[in-house]
Amino acid sequence: MSNLSTQLFRAYNRVGLVTQIVIGLVAGCLLALLWPQAAQSVSLLGDLFVAGLKAVAPILVFVLVTSSLANHKRGQPTHIRPILLLYALGTVTAAAVAVIASFVFPTSLTLVSQASDVVPPEGVGAVLKTLLFSIVDNPVRALLQGNFIGILAWAIGLGFAFRHARESTRDLIADVSDGVTLIVKVVIRFAPLGIFGLVAGTLAESGFGALAGYFQLLLVLVGSMLFMALVVNPLIVFWQIRRNPYPLVLTCLRESGITAFFTRSSAANIPVNMQLCERLGLHKDTYSVSIPLGATINMGGAAITITVLTLAAVNTLGIVVDIPTAILLSLLAAICACGASGVAGGSLLLIPLACSLFGISNDLAMQVVAVGFIIGVVQDSAETALNSSTDALFTAASCIAHGDVAVERGEGAQL
Repeated sequence: MSNLSTQLFRAYNRVGLVTQIVIGLVAGCLLALLWPQAAQSVSLLGDLFVAGLKAVAPILVFVLVTSSLANHKRGQPTHIRPILLLYALGTVTAAAVAVIASFVFPTSLTLVSQASDVVPPEGVGAVLKTLLFSIVDNPVRALLQGNFIGILAWAIGLGFAFRHARESTRDLIADVSDGVTLIVKVVIRFAPLGIFGLVAGTLAESGFGALAGYFQLLLVLVGSMLFMALVVNPLIVFWQIRRNPYPLVLTCLRESGITAFFTRSSAANIPVNMQLCERLGLHKDTYSVSIPLGATINMGGAAITITVLTLAAVNTLGIVVDIPTAILLSLLAAICACGASGVAGGSLLLIPLACSLFGISNDLAMQVVAVGFIIGVVQDSAETALNSSTDALFTAASCIAHGDVAVERGEGAQL
């Protein structure tokens, strides 16, 4: 019996991580359907996995960015600026896609009771003020609270400062970075169990019956995100790398999007994206900065959510709006989402701000937020999957376009 168990364990380990995650996904669905009580119990596995990712992500970003900058060799290229341009282009395009989808498939809402347990920002100025104070946050508090804007600011500052340190000091920082990376790899090995627990717990607790009344709204939201992921993003990548983009697109969706969908946290998916970039052969100096930065400012999914839900509210109230105004609304809301992305509720909290541009009262806007929380089991999952997988996708596309990736130098496996 022990020999059989050993053989099964070895056979399981020979299966790729993504295949193991799919097995966990299917097993979670079956358990939730056949034994809901047990499914609610195993949800603890999912909670532990997400907690582990969230625990390791802040220190990983802090140490990795500091180490990369401290040990950066003069003349070695990084491509942060082109990646930032791709992030901006992706967000702008996502906003446009959401506007077009909302006009082609207009939706109305059945407004529900007010969501009184969330507090939206009071305006654009409040969001920008929060963003500025996040940058100058205490480093210990930034690490404890997962404030990645503050973590990046301190890591960049210390990274440049340590460039002038002794070589032994820089080597120590590099060793600490390698140690934290190893811990991250151990945590990610538990992804199949984590996904199993998350899927089983979510389906057993809420199911999808409550979403039936919002089916058309979900179709517009998820359809827009799928269009971005499978049509627009590949076009952007093709413009960069000038060859078939789908192997890279599907790799990022498979290895980053799946875990992001079920963890529903861009911060928790940072370690997953870091490991993906390492397997793709990208330079650590580039992805160690672009990935945590993308988790904060690359908000294509948020632009879609804010735009579709706000325009649904506008349509429900019979307010007439033209396309240029709608695009301006979504761009403004997406920019503000960069400052509110770390707040519980993420993009949903920007809906009252967006609604205020059309004169919609805060009471009605908070009812739209409540609708967002009802469909959040699908909306937030799809939004996070699009945001997080795009971080890795645009980072890889920029590096490939500049020949700064292992597969381009013949050092890695071809995608």
